Amino acid sequence: MNENTFKQLEFHLIKDEIANYALTDSGKSLVDALSPSFNKKQIASWLAEVTEAVEILNKSESVPIHALDGIETILKQMNKGTALRPEQFQKLLLFLDCCLKLKRFMKDKELIAPRVSSYVYSIEDLPGLLEEIQRCIRNGRVDDYATKELLKVRKQISIQEDRLKEKVTSMIKSNKYKSYIQEAIVSQRGDRYVIPVKKEYRGKIKGSVLDTSASGSTLYIEPEEVGMQQDQLMYLKMEEESEAEKVLLYLTGLVQQHERELKLAVEVMINYDLLFAKAKYSRSIGGNPVELNESHYIFLKNAKHPLIGKQAVPLNIELGKDFHALLITGPNTGGKTVSIKTVGLLTLMVQCGIHIPVDKGSHISIFQKILLDIGDGQSLQQNLSTFSSHVRNIIGILQEANDRSLVLLDELGSGTDPGEGMGLATAILQKLYDKGATLLATTHYSEIKEFADREEGFTNGSMEFNLDTLEPTYRLIVGRGGDSQAFSIALKLGMHPEIIETAHKVTYKAEKKYVPDVEDYYERKELEKQIAVNRHARRNREQKEAVKETAAQFAMGDNVKVGPSGEFGIIENGPDSRGNYSVFIKGEKKEINHKRLELYISAQEMYPEDYDFDIIFKSKEYRKKSHQMNRRHDEQTVIHYEPKE
Repeated sequence: MNENTFKQLEFHLIKDEIANYALTDSGKSLVDALSPSFNKKQIASWLAEVTEAVEILNKSESVPIHALDGIETILKQMNKGTALRPEQFQKLLLFLDCCLKLKRFMKDKELIAPRVSSYVYSIEDLPGLLEEIQRCIRNGRVDDYATKELLKVRKQISIQEDRLKEKVTSMIKSNKYKSYIQEAIVSQRGDRYVIPVKKEYRGKIKGSVLDTSASGSTLYIEPEEVGMQQDQLMYLKMEEESEAEKVLLYLTGLVQQHERELKLAVEVMINYDLLFAKAKYSRSIGGNPVELNESHYIFLKNAKHPLIGKQAVPLNIELGKDFHALLITGPNTGGKTVSIKTVGLLTLMVQCGIHIPVDKGSHISIFQKILLDIGDGQSLQQNLSTFSSHVRNIIGILQEANDRSLVLLDELGSGTDPGEGMGLATAILQKLYDKGATLLATTHYSEIKEFADREEGFTNGSMEFNLDTLEPTYRLIVGRGGDSQAFSIALKLGMHPEIIETAHKVTYKAEKKYVPDVEDYYERKELEKQIAVNRHARRNREQKEAVKETAAQFAMGDNVKVGPSGEFGIIENGPDSRGNYSVFIKGEKKEINHKRLELYISAQEMYPEDYDFDIIFKSKEYRKKSHQMNRRHDEQTVIHYEPKE
């Protein structure tokens, strides 16, 4: 497989998705290193392992594969004369505990996954190493009880530190030094106890100045009286460090004795991580194993391109029994390219031991090479045209292809004169077939359909097109070449039949009558008319709603500034469908668009909640009549209301 194959089929994206399920960096590295095998037994074994791993996940989602962080680095440090540090032993302890959990986990899965569960027996129990690390390392340091000598020296350190603290504390509290001390606090500088002394009393206390404050007003002095005791403490700490180092060297030696077993356990754990990453990916895409063969037989049932996912239209294809070359025709964006890429990618995935999204009972043949020419392949660096790039690529395919090759060619012969392109395409197809390659090619040349019909070993296929909806269905139909849809589509859309008949005669040198479906024609025209009316009404409604939504920013009683005159007014009502408000300005009502209004003081700030705005907007006579009508009915009294939009 060459690098172009992996790139064009986007296999790196498949590996990225699988790597997302790996729990360790080493597992992700194994995913990245996946490469196809050409050994049928090995591929079958890989697929069977993934099948068992899926069964395990179906029973228990949580597989104890972790604690590998830093373990490989630790093992690489072996036999270099240096002791491992306490934090490294903590990681080893977690790893050994994880190994025990994994063995117990797999023991329960022997019935459903005999092959996968048996691999765990390569991990040896190391109870002696585990117990010694647990005994000697605790809370990220060498434990006090790791050796008698270490326990003894740490007790001496504790006693000496208590004496020192007591001595320094007594000096600080002493009346003799009280006036010299800056503050009654015991502190340390470089693991040595000091007292804070005022700068002007430096000569009053004998000792060494170990530090000064930022302002220089305080000196941190180690009193001469405690200096000797501090030296003894430092000696004890050096002795402690020496004893702890002996313990670490001892444990490091134990680890070195079991280096082979530990490396094997790490390898098993990493391979489990890869295996379960594949299994999790299989479940995410609805993957299944397939039957394998080396006889060029491909049979895919409801196959889906894994990068498209649930939106992918299932592909059903059988190749390698009665024919070994499939030529697919159909409209652009009809799914031809996706179909051949699906076959190529699924074949590549299977040869890497990955389940693929197909129904059970599907078959995949094992190929030594998957050669393809997909996309324009134009190289700007070499200043090649699209056609030249295709030709160079196909020349390489012709040189490499053999009877163990799967060849995928997209839009063969395009990019040049149609007559010459068609002739070149048929010659290339014939040559590749003669070399024994399995072929899937897409083309838009109708003449190649005739070539596939008459040549032995070739067959036609087409991408289905729905003339009722004028959309592709993306379904592959094997055994029938795609009919030209251009004339049918033009007729469906209402082009005059005479124009289409003339075009047919020019193209095919033969006459053919095109009769439109009259009922369908008038129904379509009526539907188009109704759609136009509905679209116009909806547009007007949306415009009005948009104006109202934009303009709905003022309320009755709001004090607003009117531009550009700078006058002030009060909002009475609005907005209407055009975004206009009724504004009361200097005793007059004016219709003003919302774009000219700016809020000055809101009604909430100016008036109480129950304020009667009729006082502002209605005349005295109107309010008087309204009051009379509220008290009693009077047929002689008439109130004229102004309509509001």
